[in-house]
Amino acid sequence: MDMEERKVVIGHLYPDLLNLYGDRGNIACMMQRCIWRGIKAETIEFNTGSTIDFSKLDIVLLGGGSDREQAIVCKNLLEIREQFREYIEDHGVVLAVCGGYQLLGKYYKTGSEMIEGLDLVDMYTEQEEGRLIDNIVLQSDLADMPVVGFENHGGRTYIKDNQPFGKVLYGSGNDGKSGYEGVIYKNVIGTYLHGPLLPKNPQICDHLLGRALERRYGSAELAPLDDRQEEAANSYIYHRFVKE
Repeated sequence: MDMEERKVVIGHLYPDLLNLYGDRGNIACMMQRCIWRGIKAETIEFNTGSTIDFSKLDIVLLGGGSDREQAIVCKNLLEIREQFREYIEDHGVVLAVCGGYQLLGKYYKTGSEMIEGLDLVDMYTEQEEGRLIDNIVLQSDLADMPVVGFENHGGRTYIKDNQPFGKVLYGSGNDGKSGYEGVIYKNVIGTYLHGPLLPKNPQICDHLLGRALERRYGSAELAPLDDRQEEAANSYIYHRFVKE
Protein backbone atom coordinates (compact mmCIF):
# COMPACT_ATOMS: atom_id res chain seq x y z
CA MET A 1 0.00 0.00 0.00
CA ASP A 2 1.17 3.51 -0.83
CA MET A 3 2.33 5.31 2.31
CA GLU A 4 0.08 8.25 1.46
CA GLU A 5 -3.02 6.05 1.58
CA ARG A 6 -2.61 5.07 5.19
CA LYS A 7 -5.00 6.57 7.72
CA VAL A 8 -5.33 6.39 11.49
CA VAL A 9 -8.75 6.87 13.10
CA ILE A 10 -8.69 7.79 16.78
CA GLY A 11 -11.77 7.39 18.96
CA HIS A 12 -11.89 9.80 21.92
CA LEU A 13 -14.38 8.31 24.39
CA TYR A 14 -16.54 10.67 26.45
CA PRO A 15 -14.45 13.86 26.37
CA ASP A 16 -17.57 15.61 27.75
CA LEU A 17 -16.97 13.77 31.05
CA LEU A 18 -13.40 12.46 31.05
CA ASN A 19 -11.41 15.63 30.43
CA LEU A 20 -9.47 16.43 33.62
CA TYR A 21 -5.89 15.93 32.54
CA GLY A 22 -5.26 17.45 29.14
CA ASP A 23 -6.20 14.30 27.23
CA ARG A 24 -6.77 16.33 24.07
CA GLY A 25 -3.02 16.97 24.13
CA ASN A 26 -2.52 13.23 23.60
CA ILE A 27 -4.91 13.36 20.63
CA ALA A 28 -3.14 16.41 19.19
CA CYS A 29 0.23 14.67 19.50
CA MET A 30 -0.94 11.52 17.70
CA MET A 31 -2.62 13.54 14.98
CA GLN A 32 0.40 15.79 14.39
CA ARG A 33 2.93 12.95 14.30
CA CYS A 34 0.77 11.28 11.64
CA ILE A 35 0.41 14.49 9.62
CA TRP A 36 4.16 15.17 9.69
CA ARG A 37 4.65 11.74 8.10
CA GLY A 38 1.99 12.16 5.45
CA ILE A 39 -0.37 9.72 7.17
CA LYS A 40 -3.98 10.84 7.25
CA ALA A 41 -5.47 11.14 10.73
CA GLU A 42 -9.00 11.62 12.00
CA THR A 43 -10.40 11.92 15.51
CA ILE A 44 -13.99 10.98 16.30
CA GLU A 45 -15.41 12.14 19.63
CA PHE A 46 -17.98 9.92 21.28
CA ASN A 47 -19.93 11.73 23.98
CA THR A 48 -22.58 10.36 26.34
CA GLY A 49 -25.26 8.59 24.34
CA SER A 50 -23.11 8.17 21.20
CA THR A 51 -23.02 4.83 19.38
CA ILE A 52 -19.46 3.49 19.17
CA ASP A 53 -18.41 1.26 16.27
CA PHE A 54 -15.03 -0.10 17.36
CA SER A 55 -14.44 -1.74 13.98
CA LYS A 56 -13.83 1.69 12.46
CA LEU A 57 -11.29 2.73 15.12
CA ASP A 58 -7.52 2.23 15.16
CA ILE A 59 -6.78 3.85 18.54
CA VAL A 60 -9.10 4.45 21.50
CA LEU A 61 -8.38 7.11 24.14
CA LEU A 62 -10.11 6.84 27.50
CA GLY A 63 -9.25 9.79 29.72
CA GLY A 64 -9.58 10.83 33.35
CA GLY A 65 -12.47 12.22 35.36
CA SER A 66 -13.89 12.47 38.85
CA ASP A 67 -15.36 9.44 40.64
CA ARG A 68 -18.87 10.62 39.77
CA GLU A 69 -18.03 11.05 36.09
CA GLN A 70 -16.25 7.69 36.00
CA ALA A 71 -19.42 6.03 37.33
CA ILE A 72 -21.52 7.66 34.58
CA VAL A 73 -19.04 6.64 31.88
CA CYS A 74 -18.83 3.09 33.18
CA LYS A 75 -22.62 2.74 33.04
CA ASN A 76 -22.44 3.75 29.35
CA LEU A 77 -19.51 1.45 28.61
CA LEU A 78 -21.00 -1.56 30.40
CA GLU A 79 -23.70 -1.60 27.70
CA ILE A 80 -21.03 -2.13 25.02
CA ARG A 81 -18.51 -4.00 27.16
CA GLU A 82 -18.44 -7.05 24.90
CA GLN A 83 -17.74 -4.97 21.79
CA PHE A 84 -14.95 -3.19 23.67
CA ARG A 85 -13.61 -6.54 24.85
CA GLU A 86 -13.62 -7.92 21.28
CA TYR A 87 -11.71 -4.83 20.10
CA ILE A 88 -9.06 -5.27 22.82
CA GLU A 89 -8.73 -9.03 22.34
CA ASP A 90 -8.32 -8.39 18.59
CA HIS A 91 -5.28 -6.24 19.49
CA GLY A 92 -7.08 -2.91 19.19
CA VAL A 93 -4.90 -0.08 20.48
CA VAL A 94 -6.03 1.67 23.67
CA LEU A 95 -4.51 4.44 25.78
CA ALA A 96 -6.35 4.68 29.11
CA VAL A 97 -5.23 7.48 31.45
CA CYS A 98 -5.93 7.81 35.18
CA GLY A 99 -9.71 7.34 35.60
CA GLY A 100 -9.86 5.56 32.25
CA TYR A 101 -7.10 3.23 33.44
CA GLN A 102 -9.05 2.40 36.60
CA LEU A 103 -12.19 1.65 34.57
CA LEU A 104 -10.44 -1.16 32.68
CA GLY A 105 -10.27 -3.27 35.84
CA LYS A 106 -12.79 -5.27 37.84
CA TYR A 107 -13.76 -2.48 40.21
CA TYR A 108 -12.79 0.80 41.86
CA LYS A 109 -13.58 0.81 45.56
CA THR A 110 -13.81 4.33 46.98
CA GLY A 111 -14.34 5.24 50.61
CA SER A 112 -18.12 5.16 50.22
CA GLU A 113 -19.00 3.06 47.17
CA MET A 114 -17.96 0.34 44.78
CA ILE A 115 -17.75 1.43 41.13
CA GLU A 116 -18.07 -1.59 38.86
CA GLY A 117 -15.30 -1.73 36.28
CA LEU A 118 -15.37 -3.06 32.74
CA ASP A 119 -13.31 -6.13 33.74
CA LEU A 120 -11.33 -5.95 30.50
CA VAL A 121 -7.98 -6.37 32.27
CA ASP A 122 -7.45 -8.54 35.37
CA MET A 123 -6.77 -5.79 37.93
CA TYR A 124 -8.60 -3.70 40.51
CA THR A 125 -8.33 -0.33 42.28
CA GLU A 126 -9.01 0.63 45.89
CA GLN A 127 -8.91 4.09 47.40
CA GLU A 128 -6.45 4.39 50.26
CA GLU A 129 -5.42 7.18 52.59
CA GLY A 130 -3.69 10.13 50.99
CA ARG A 131 -3.20 11.03 47.35
CA LEU A 132 -0.13 10.16 45.32
CA ILE A 133 0.80 13.49 43.72
CA ASP A 134 4.15 14.25 42.12
CA ASN A 135 6.20 14.18 38.98
CA ILE A 136 6.98 10.62 37.94
CA VAL A 137 9.71 8.99 35.85
CA LEU A 138 9.62 5.43 34.54
CA GLN A 139 11.84 3.00 32.73
CA SER A 140 9.66 1.19 30.19
CA ASP A 141 10.30 -1.65 27.78
CA LEU A 142 8.37 0.35 25.17
CA ALA A 143 10.92 3.18 24.91
CA ASP A 144 14.67 3.79 24.95
CA MET A 145 14.07 7.16 26.60
CA PRO A 146 12.69 7.47 30.13
CA VAL A 147 8.92 7.94 30.33
CA VAL A 148 7.99 11.12 32.21
CA GLY A 149 4.75 12.61 33.44
CA PHE A 150 2.71 13.69 36.44
CA GLU A 151 0.53 11.57 38.71
CA ASN A 152 -2.38 12.59 40.96
CA HIS A 153 -4.51 9.74 42.27
CA GLY A 154 -6.10 8.51 45.48
CA GLY A 155 -6.72 5.01 44.12
CA ARG A 156 -4.15 2.26 44.35
CA THR A 157 -4.23 -0.10 41.38
CA TYR A 158 -3.18 -3.73 41.69
CA ILE A 159 -2.37 -5.32 38.34
CA LYS A 160 -1.82 -8.91 39.56
CA ASP A 161 0.30 -10.85 37.05
CA ASN A 162 -0.06 -8.36 34.20
CA GLN A 163 2.95 -6.58 32.70
CA PRO A 164 3.47 -3.06 34.10
CA PHE A 165 3.91 -0.07 31.81
CA GLY A 166 7.19 0.69 33.55
CA LYS A 167 9.45 0.53 36.57
CA VAL A 168 9.28 3.64 38.77
CA LEU A 169 12.56 5.60 38.93
CA TYR A 170 10.94 8.55 40.71
CA GLY A 171 7.39 8.86 42.06
CA SER A 172 4.80 6.45 43.45
CA GLY A 173 3.26 4.50 40.56
CA ASN A 174 0.34 2.10 40.81
CA ASP A 175 0.19 1.74 44.57
CA GLY A 176 3.19 3.48 46.11
CA LYS A 177 4.68 0.12 47.13
CA SER A 178 5.29 -2.22 44.20
CA GLY A 179 7.74 0.03 42.35
CA TYR A 180 5.77 -0.30 39.11
CA GLU A 181 3.39 1.93 37.18
CA GLY A 182 0.59 1.27 34.75
CA VAL A 183 -0.27 -1.86 32.84
CA ILE A 184 0.30 -3.32 29.38
CA TYR A 185 -2.21 -5.84 28.06
CA LYS A 186 -1.99 -6.79 24.37
CA ASN A 187 -2.08 -3.33 22.68
CA VAL A 188 -3.55 -1.57 25.73
CA ILE A 189 -1.55 0.89 27.83
CA GLY A 190 -3.15 1.92 31.10
CA THR A 191 -1.32 4.58 33.12
CA TYR A 192 -1.65 7.28 35.76
CA LEU A 193 0.75 9.55 33.82
CA HIS A 194 -0.85 12.69 32.48
CA GLY A 195 0.12 16.23 31.80
CA PRO A 196 -0.53 15.05 28.94
CA LEU A 197 1.60 11.93 28.46
CA LEU A 198 2.44 11.72 24.76
CA PRO A 199 4.02 15.11 23.83
CA LYS A 200 6.85 14.49 26.32
CA ASN A 201 7.18 10.83 25.35
CA PRO A 202 7.28 10.64 21.54
CA GLN A 203 8.45 7.03 21.51
CA ILE A 204 5.31 5.97 23.38
CA CYS A 205 3.21 7.92 20.88
CA ASP A 206 4.96 6.18 17.99
CA HIS A 207 4.54 2.80 19.70
CA LEU A 208 0.77 3.32 19.72
CA LEU A 209 0.70 4.58 16.13
CA GLY A 210 2.92 1.72 14.96
CA ARG A 211 0.73 -0.93 16.56
CA ALA A 212 -2.37 0.66 15.06
CA LEU A 213 -0.88 0.74 11.56
CA GLU A 214 0.41 -2.81 11.86
CA ARG A 215 -3.04 -4.05 12.89
CA ARG A 216 -4.80 -2.19 10.07
CA TYR A 217 -2.28 -2.52 7.23
CA GLY A 218 0.17 -5.22 8.25
CA SER A 219 3.03 -2.72 8.24
CA ALA A 220 4.12 -0.30 10.95
CA GLU A 221 6.76 1.66 9.04
CA LEU A 222 7.10 5.15 10.56
CA ALA A 223 9.50 7.71 9.09
CA PRO A 224 11.83 9.24 11.72
CA LEU A 225 11.00 12.74 12.95
CA ASP A 226 13.13 15.53 14.40
CA ASP A 227 12.35 15.04 18.10
CA ARG A 228 15.09 17.24 19.55
CA GLN A 229 12.63 19.50 21.38
CA GLU A 230 10.67 16.59 22.80
CA GLU A 231 13.89 14.85 23.83
CA ALA A 232 15.14 18.02 25.54
CA ALA A 233 11.89 18.35 27.56
CA ASN A 234 12.04 14.68 28.49
CA SER A 235 15.70 14.87 29.48
CA TYR A 236 15.13 17.96 31.64
CA ILE A 237 12.48 16.19 33.71
CA TYR A 238 14.54 13.02 33.99
CA HIS A 239 17.66 14.82 35.21
CA ARG A 240 15.70 17.03 37.57
CA PHE A 241 14.12 14.17 39.48
CA VAL A 242 16.30 11.08 39.01
CA LYS A 243 19.61 11.18 40.82
CA GLU A 244 22.28 9.29 38.94
